[in-house]
Amino acid sequence: MDLILLGKAVILGVVEGLTEFLPISSTGHLILVGDLLDFNDERGKAFEVIIQFGAILAVCWEFREKLWKVASTVRTSSISRRFAINVLIASVPAMALALIFGKHIKAVLFSPIPVASAFIVGALIIFWAERRQQKILLAKDHIQSIDDLSYMDALKVGLAQCAALIPGTSRSGATIIGGMLFGLPRAVATEFSFFLAIPVIGGATAYELLKLWKHPVSLSGDFTWAIALGFISAFISAFICVRWLIHYVAGHNFIPFAWYRIIFGLLVLVSAYSGLVAWSH
Repeated sequence: MDLILLGKAVILGVVEGLTEFLPISSTGHLILVGDLLDFNDERGKAFEVIIQFGAILAVCWEFREKLWKVASTVRTSSISRRFAINVLIASVPAMALALIFGKHIKAVLFSPIPVASAFIVGALIIFWAERRQQKILLAKDHIQSIDDLSYMDALKVGLAQCAALIPGTSRSGATIIGGMLFGLPRAVATEFSFFLAIPVIGGATAYELLKLWKHPVSLSGDFTWAIALGFISAFISAFICVRWLIHYVAGHNFIPFAWYRIIFGLLVLVSAYSGLVAWSH
């Protein structure tokens, strides 16, 4: 059994779970860590797609009561129906653009240097959003929960989510910070981001799995074990992260994540241009 491969799987699973729902870009971290671990070939890309589903299952489990309530009352409750429509509205823009431009984006931007640059730019946007948050909230003090969101609120968050197609931007960061810029309370924007992850990442995972089915990669016994370990690691770490983030946003802002993005991005750029790390291009 290839213990090194299994170790890489656990590391990448934990990275996926911890970064998927924080505004620091899971895709960016997977590209960078996968590059460092030399696990960025076709098998590595297939692995990253599959373990994302583990993180999505963690969200489904954490919010199982809300999801069941919506599913069971969507025909009879206007609140449940509006929630379901809002998730659909917010999901469509990014999914549509991904289908149209996804291949070109992967060819050009899925490498460490563009990712590091996006980390820094995203940090500056977080600083800007946090400075504006209190002033903007005065205009939408009627929004206290995700059930208060209008169709237009959902569309705005969905348009903001399109920025996440750029690796290093962060899907959760785009939806949370975008929601805040459009006047949503931090906690509401964060919770709505969790629910948006289900159709968006779930759809992306299904699409990539379909491509893998048409053009399969070699799945040895060790690699199958690696997928299982990565999946479990992603589920556990994502579950812990979601629980933690729900409590964190109740009394804290996202400034620490902005500083993390800047430091991390600068480290990658400095290591690349100094020759300390031979990042792929």
